[in-house]
Amino acid sequence: MTVAKNRADRVMLYDISWQQFENLLKDLGEHRAARLAYDRTTLEIMTPLPEHEHYKEVIGDLVKEIADVLDLDYESYGSTTWKRESRMAGVESDNCFYFQNEAAIRGRLDLDLRQDPPPDLALEIDVTSKSLDRFPIYARLGVPELWCYDSGEIKIYLLQNGEYVESENSLVFPTLEIRYLPKLIEQNRADGRRAIRQAVREWVRKGGKGELPS
Repeated sequence: MTVAKNRADRVMLYDISWQQFENLLKDLGEHRAARLAYDRTTLEIMTPLPEHEHYKEVIGDLVKEIADVLDLDYESYGSTTWKRESRMAGVESDNCFYFQNEAAIRGRLDLDLRQDPPPDLALEIDVTSKSLDRFPIYARLGVPELWCYDSGEIKIYLLQNGEYVESENSLVFPTLEIRYLPKLIEQNRADGRRAIRQAVREWVRKGGKGELPS
């Protein structure tokens, strides 16, 4: 095992076997601040900073608000550890959601990617510039859509032929201009979380196309 400390908020470990990854998950337990990502034999352990957690919570809340306005059934599994030994891939997203496959996993607490579908949408907050590229991990797990937030922008990536391709439109919310969400967040951030949620609900009701209609 090789250890390389990149920054105060993360540690990179190399030459980590799958069993070592599993043992570490067990040792750390479920109630922890650190997030893990495993790509073949490389492991990143990251402790999120306040800015990261703020945007994770805000954008996750907005996904739920949009679903409610559009009357879409969904399930959220937060930072669940998704892993498949056969793919040598494991990741804990900042948040993840089922929409298209919600009915297939409804009420389930024992999901296993060896037999169950992966989340339809995963959220990654990149304000701390994660060292380990998560795209190949998500691709091998088969997650169809990623939203990546960084520096005031949300970029949408869709899985096509085993690779992620940037897209203007979301599979989950195809009629909405999702890239406008960060602007709504910043316009209302000083007024608090509830104001942001209310602004987004109004934006969706009026079509979700860039600026709010007057």
